[in-house]
Amino acid sequence: MHDAGTLAPARPSPATRPAPRELVASLPVYSKAGGTVPPRWRASSNESFLPPSAAVLAAIDAAARRCQQYPTLQGDPLVAALSRGLGVDEGQIVAGAGSLAVLQQLLTAFTGPGTEVVFAWRSYEAYPILVRLAGARDVQVPLAPGHRHDLAAMAGAVTDATAAVILCSPNNPTGTVLTEAEVEGILARIPAHVLVVLDQAYLEFTDGAGSSSAHSLALLEAHSNLVILRTFSKAYGLAGLRAGYLVAHPEIAAAVRAASPPFGLNAIAEAAAVAALADTGALGRNLATVVEGRTSFHAALASRGLELPASGANFLWLPVGQGAASLEAACLAEGVSVRSFAGEGVRVTVGSRDAEAAVLRGVDAWLAGGGKI
Repeated sequence: MHDAGTLAPARPSPATRPAPRELVASLPVYSKAGGTVPPRWRASSNESFLPPSAAVLAAIDAAARRCQQYPTLQGDPLVAALSRGLGVDEGQIVAGAGSLAVLQQLLTAFTGPGTEVVFAWRSYEAYPILVRLAGARDVQVPLAPGHRHDLAAMAGAVTDATAAVILCSPNNPTGTVLTEAEVEGILARIPAHVLVVLDQAYLEFTDGAGSSSAHSLALLEAHSNLVILRTFSKAYGLAGLRAGYLVAHPEIAAAVRAASPPFGLNAIAEAAAVAALADTGALGRNLATVVEGRTSFHAALASRGLELPASGANFLWLPVGQGAASLEAACLAEGVSVRSFAGEGVRVTVGSRDAEAAVLRGVDAWLAGGGKI
C-alpha cells in the first residue's frame, strides 16, 4: 500500500506506446532473396564470392587485435589513401560505413521537408527509403527503352523544389551505364544549386573504368554541385565490413561531415579498405574473373532466347516481367538464390561459375515449364 497523500504510479493503457513518425509507414521494404532454405550458392546480393586477399586479411587481423580502441574520427587513414590514389584533396572526401550510409548523410544535410529528390526507376531500391527518411519527396522517373536512365525526362522533372538528382551508373538492377557525354549533358541541364549525385558503386566492373573514373572526377572542377559515391563492398569484396565514400566540392563534403556521426567507419573496415586499395593485383584478378563470367553468362542466357541489356556491373538483368517470381523459384530449386523484382525481372550476380551453372539449370527448367520470355 502507498502512504496517504502519495499518488500511485499511473498504469499505462495496454494500447499506449510510442508512435513512430507518420512517414515510417510509407517506407518501402528493402527486398531480400526468396526461399526458406539457405541456398547452396548466393547470386542475389552482388557480393564477391572470392575472399579478401592475404594482405587484406592480415590488415583485418591486426585491426581486430586493437578493437578495444576507437577508430579514427572520420576514417582518416582511408581518406588519406583515397586522396593520394584519386588525386583530390582530403577535404573533398567523406568516408563512412558504406556508400549507402554516406548517401543518407548527404541527403540529411541537403534535403528535407518541402524538397524533392529525382531518380530513375527502377534503380537502387534504397533510394526511396533514404529520401523519405530525410523528409523529402521522391520523384521516380521511369526508365527509357533499353532499361536506361531517361535523362531528358529526369531533367524535365526538376522543379523549384528539387534538391537533388541521383544518377546510378552502372544502374542497379539493370546494369546499364551512362556514357561520359550523357553525364556531361545532364550536368549542363541541372541548375547549379541542385545536387547531382553520381552513384558509381559498380564502376570498377565497367569497360574503361579507369577512364570513366578520371572523367567523373575531372567534372568536379566544373560542376561544384556534383557528388560522386563509391564503395568497397563490390569490386573490393568488403560487403560485410561496410566501407564507402563520397568525393565532392570541399564545402559540400564539410556539410556532410557535419551531419555524420563521429567514428562512423569502424577500425576493421578502415584497415581492410586501405589494404584493399593498395592490393591492385588482387583487384585486377577479381575483376577479370567477373568480366569473363559476365561475357560468357550473358551469351549463354541470350542463346536461350532471353533479351537482356549489356551490363557494366557484376550482375545481369533478366527482364522477364510477370515471370520473375517463378524464375526465382526455379533457380532456388537448383540451390542458387537470385533477386526477384515482382512483375519486372530478376537480377543475377556473376562471378561464381558454379552459381552461374545453377542459374542456367534453373532457367532451362523455367523455360521447359512454360516460362514466358
